[in-house]
Amino acid sequence: MDAMDRKILAELQQDGRLTVTELADRVRLSVSPCHRRLRDLERAGAIRGYRAVVDPAAVGLNFEALVFATLRWEDPDTVTAFEEAVAAVPHVLQAQRLFGEPDYLLRVATADLPAFQQLYDQRLARLPGVQRLTSTLVMKHVVDDRPLPQ
Repeated sequence: MDAMDRKILAELQQDGRLTVTELADRVRLSVSPCHRRLRDLERAGAIRGYRAVVDPAAVGLNFEALVFATLRWEDPDTVTAFEEAVAAVPHVLQAQRLFGEPDYLLRVATADLPAFQQLYDQRLARLPGVQRLTSTLVMKHVVDDRPLPQ
């Protein structure tokens, strides 16, 4: 990956809806080489996809919590079962496996506190292998959905 590829990625992180012509103009390449580089970045997996970034509040998801999960044991079957089950919960926006304790960090969005409590009690607390859940509420996003550094 060279400096031109990094410029292409930077522009697309700012506006993923650019046409190839607009992108080429912004990075100062002709359209064909820009298109070729774009396809190479997609094939190499540097660009994983394109999507709209939706404001959670605009779709009624006004409540966000971070949930820390500690598993009872961490044998491969428990880890696999937990990860598959957590991936099936639509309100879990992100899930990361961590080193040390806790074992996982989940970012969860719901409509409000009662909806979060219901999700917590009926889905999250019943995930396979869960020993303990601890949660904290998100007060404010200071840095959110930032493009990757070049």
